[in-house]
Amino acid sequence: MKKTLIVFYSRTGNTKKIAQEVAKLVPGDIEEIIDEKNRNGLLGWLISGMDAFLKKYTSIKQPEKNPSQYDIVIIGTPIWATNISTPIRTYMHNYKDGFKNTAFFCTSAGDRPKDTLKIFKDMEKLCSKNPVALVSFSQKDVKANSFEKIKEFAKKLNR
Repeated sequence: MKKTLIVFYSRTGNTKKIAQEVAKLVPGDIEEIIDEKNRNGLLGWLISGMDAFLKKYTSIKQPEKNPSQYDIVIIGTPIWATNISTPIRTYMHNYKDGFKNTAFFCTSAGDRPKDTLKIFKDMEKLCSKNPVALVSFSQKDVKANSFEKIKEFAKKLNR
């Protein structure tokens, strides 16, 4: 059985909700990335968007789990200003050498397939790994508890 790590960052709770749903179907450990920068409220939202747009890195709390000890690392990010969230960009940059296999999921305020495709290509490039599975969710999906896509995602991971 594959040893799996689910890693995510969530500013509003949407990406965390998806990570928890993935964990119900894909056995493994889960790790929330903690950004040491305050991203709360409207100002935090604006700063987050600008940081992502500029492809900046941030200071994150040292993760407890070492991704090199896992067969696959599933990485979840919200989409910020059509980019990877800054905390996940930082995590991937710092730990990519330990990834054996990857899978990605993302959440976004709207349903914008072009943005999702761009995010997944950026994530693949950043960690130099072709993901074994991809899935995206709009805020509408999350609010409606519409998680059907996770079943197909999990099937691809469990092959």
